[in-house]
Amino acid sequence: VVMLLATSLCFIITFVMFNDSQYGVEKEELDKAVRKMAFRKDFMWGGATAANQYEGGYQEDGRGLTVADFSMGGSHTKPRMVVWQNPVTGEQGETSAFDPKLPEGAAPAIRTDAYYPSHRATDFYHHYKEDIALMGEMGFKCFRMSISWTRIFPNGDDAVPNEAGLAFYENVFDELHKYGIEPLVTLSHFDIPISMVQRFGGWDNRVWIDCFEKFAHIVIQRYHDKVKYWLTFNEINNM
Repeated sequence: VVMLLATSLCFIITFVMFNDSQYGVEKEELDKAVRKMAFRKDFMWGGATAANQYEGGYQEDGRGLTVADFSMGGSHTKPRMVVWQNPVTGEQGETSAFDPKLPEGAAPAIRTDAYYPSHRATDFYHHYKEDIALMGEMGFKCFRMSISWTRIFPNGDDAVPNEAGLAFYENVFDELHKYGIEPLVTLSHFDIPISMVQRFGGWDNRVWIDCFEKFAHIVIQRYHDKVKYWLTFNEINNM
């Protein structure tokens, strides 16, 4: 309520200032100020997604698993959880997906009777042509998306990239350009390879830097003539 009143008061003051001639603000000056605040004609309106929230096809064409693939669905009353299992004893349990703490000797596991949003997501992997056609119909000029690291390097540090994964994104970029949509590509959006997490821990291990550099080099080199705009990390503070 306080914020609403403060906002209303601010609007009233602004309205009075810009409409009362005693402040020396004429209509022409106001129009000029509004035009300066307007979006440029070449501003790229569009939409945004992330591979782990949108693609689906989480095990198709050689894609490896990411940390996001172990996060079960949640609700406003139940937080998202990760299942863990001890491969020796068979013991299972759950831990928070946002601050996972696994007992010693345990590893993340996937339950066959649970819902995992990233596994199918909105199935962009199989329906990207229809989805992009809808973007074109809506007049998109830009589409922010991410590349799933494990679709290119299933374990994160493989010797050679997965050609099927590279071909998928190539097809996506070609389809976007068909509708005059510029791709804006994020290299890492909450879906780092689980294989590397289990072997090397987190980003404080220098191995990650070298592997990410290799991944970035491969995709930027492959798509240099199809993608103009690149982002490194989504919300780098969450790494």
